[in-house]
Amino acid sequence: MIQKRTRRGRDGKAYHVFRVRWRDSAGEHRSKTLPRGTTRQQAEDFERRVVTLKRIGRLDDLDRGRQLLADFAEEWWEVYAAQHLQRSTLKTYATIWNRHVLPRLGGHELREITPHVIVTLTLDLEAAGVGGPTVRKALAVLQGMLQRAVEWERIDSNPVRAVRKPAINRDRVVRALAPVEVEAIRDELRARDATIVSCLAYSGPRPGELLRFPLCWQDLGERTLLYRQPKTKKLPRPVRLVGPLAQDLAEWRLVQARPLSGPVFPAHDGEAWSIDEWRNWARRIFRPAAERAGVDIGRPYDLRHTWASLLIQEGRLTLVEIAEQMGHSTQTLLSTYAHVIAELSGEQRPVEDLIREARSPTGAAHMRPTSSQGQG
Repeated sequence: MIQKRTRRGRDGKAYHVFRVRWRDSAGEHRSKTLPRGTTRQQAEDFERRVVTLKRIGRLDDLDRGRQLLADFAEEWWEVYAAQHLQRSTLKTYATIWNRHVLPRLGGHELREITPHVIVTLTLDLEAAGVGGPTVRKALAVLQGMLQRAVEWERIDSNPVRAVRKPAINRDRVVRALAPVEVEAIRDELRARDATIVSCLAYSGPRPGELLRFPLCWQDLGERTLLYRQPKTKKLPRPVRLVGPLAQDLAEWRLVQARPLSGPVFPAHDGEAWSIDEWRNWARRIFRPAAERAGVDIGRPYDLRHTWASLLIQEGRLTLVEIAEQMGHSTQTLLSTYAHVIAELSGEQRPVEDLIREARSPTGAAHMRPTSSQGQG
C-alpha cells in the first residue's frame, strides 16, 4: 500500500512524501517513508520491488544501506583508499571530505542518499561560496566512495552518477609555447634539465607520467615512447617519438653511460621522483631558466600544450588521434584547445621541421651546458 503524506520543512513550507507499507514473511507490519523528492512512479517501483523480494524470500535486502555514510567512509578509507590511492590524492580527498562532505552528509544512512540529496549538496556548496572545481572534486570523491558501496552490496546504485556535475569554466586560455620559446628555455639549462623540457614540450606527458611513474629506458622504441597513466587502469599510452626528441634522449643516454633500463631521469637515489623533488625542480631550476630566457610560462606542466599545438598545426592526425596522444578525451581536447585549433588548423607544417627550424642559427640557440644550474 502506498500512502501520500504531507510534511513541513524548516522554512514552514509543505511538501509531500510517499510511504510504502507491507507485511514481512512473518506477517509483521513494515513500512518505509521514501525520501523527499521521490515521485509516485518511484514509489510504485519500490512497492513492486517489495513484492518481488517477498516472493523470492529476500526481504532482508530492504534493510541494506542502514550504515551511516560517515561510518562507511572510515571503512572505505582503510580497506580501499589507503591501499590504492597515492598519498597526495589521499591528502586532497581528506581535506575535501572533512571540510565539505562529512558535515553535510555524514549523518545520512547510505540508503538515504539519493540523486535529490546530491543535488541539494551541490546547491549548498555553491551557496557557501565553494568554487566549481572544488564542488566537482567533492562529488568525485563521493561518487568513488559510493561506487565501492555498490560493489560491496551495501546499496543498489550510485546516486552521484545520475547528477549533472558543475561545468568547468576555465578562467584562462592556455598558451602553447612556440618551439623557439621552448628552445630559449632549454638554452639556459644543462643536459638533464634541457632534455626534461624536450620531453614535456615535444611528447606532451603530464609531469607524473614522465618522472613520478617514470619513463624508463625500456619504454623507448624507434618510433614511439610509452607513458604510464597512474590514475587509470589503462595500458601505457604510446606517443610518437619525433626526431629531435629522439636525438636529445640519445645524447642524454650517452651522458648516463648508455643504461639499458631504469628511469630516464632518475632522482638522487636512482629511483622515481617524489612530488617534493618535482616541485623543487620547477621552483629552483625551471622557473629561473624561463625568466632568464624571457619566456612567460606559469609552470612546466604547461609545456605539454606545445605538443598539442604542434600536432594540430601539422594536420597529420585527426582530433581523436591527437586526444589519444595527449591522454584525454576528444571533448577535453576541444574545450582546452579550441582557440589553437581555430588558429593553426590547415597550416600543415611537420613537427620535426618546426623544431629544427627553432634550433637553427636563426631560431633559438642549440642546447649547451651552463655553470649556473645543477646536475649535468
